[in-house]
Amino acid sequence: MDEFAPRPGATQDVRYAVCGSLGRILLDRPRALNALSAAMVSSVQAQLDDWADDDRVQAVCLAGAGDRGLCAGGDIREIREAVLHRPQDAVAFWAAEYRLNATIDAYPKPFVALMDGVVMGGGVGLSSHGSLRVVTERSQVAMPETRIGFFPDVGALFLLSRAPGETGTHLALTGATVDGADAIAVGLADTLVPSEELPRLVERLSRGAPLDATVGRRAPESALMAARPWVDECYAGDDPVGILQRLQRHPDAAARESAAVLQTRSPLAVAVTLAAIRRAAALPRLEDVLAQDLRVGEHLVSQPDFPEGVRALLIDRDNDPHWSHASLADVERGLVRSIVES
Repeated sequence: MDEFAPRPGATQDVRYAVCGSLGRILLDRPRALNALSAAMVSSVQAQLDDWADDDRVQAVCLAGAGDRGLCAGGDIREIREAVLHRPQDAVAFWAAEYRLNATIDAYPKPFVALMDGVVMGGGVGLSSHGSLRVVTERSQVAMPETRIGFFPDVGALFLLSRAPGETGTHLALTGATVDGADAIAVGLADTLVPSEELPRLVERLSRGAPLDATVGRRAPESALMAARPWVDECYAGDDPVGILQRLQRHPDAAARESAAVLQTRSPLAVAVTLAAIRRAAALPRLEDVLAQDLRVGEHLVSQPDFPEGVRALLIDRDNDPHWSHASLADVERGLVRSIVES
């Protein structure tokens, strides 16, 4: 195939092409910032399975349609409806999504992700497990799930738990958005390429250029790494209340700002995320963390914070979620253990 086209009988929201020796995937839902539906996940999985055995395709490249970003994550409205009315459908979506994440991680051919613009949630899962993760000067990368009463899933905690110091903990708990330089520093990306050069990069890949010869591994200076003195000090340990208190009392204004952000997040989601990232650090494989993600997601389906967070942020847009716990101090440790460890 030379022109982008959907798989026969599949959703129109993902299109594919084979250009030279390069298989190209285009998430084509720009009005929704290429948010992932269940049909899109199924389509990409099927195409990758096909290309794995296709001798014409020597590498795969993922990109997003439009000029706003690669992918803003899963279709949260769709998932919320499932959580409210058909919880088993939400769990089935996550299981399929995590299978796709594992496929990308273990793919037998180079998998290149163009992380231009917004890359959040499920978009991180589609890109950061690839073999070459390319950010640009426009990249905005985040796992913002604690904002909506959920936790960073799609295997992101496998990467964030291995980030330098406590930088991954900071990003996981607050859901902070970082630029391309920070994404490289924490291990979510590999190299920064100016956005105007991406077409030339794709053209070189289509001609079969080796990855190392195709793009230089550039690691710009990271502002997040410069903040490590207070980040590492404040985010140490397994007690979310202690983390919040250290942030609140720290003389660095950026630490106190992070404390204020943390207090707007779902207390249950923050506590669960901290326990999950600590456990992920000891799990040896991405597949193990994805299995943990599915268990945690199944438990959180029965909690009220996720549908409430989506309502406040995306449905009513009043930004006034009524969380199930008034503060981190009110979250029962036994509840957190039952969600993360069972």
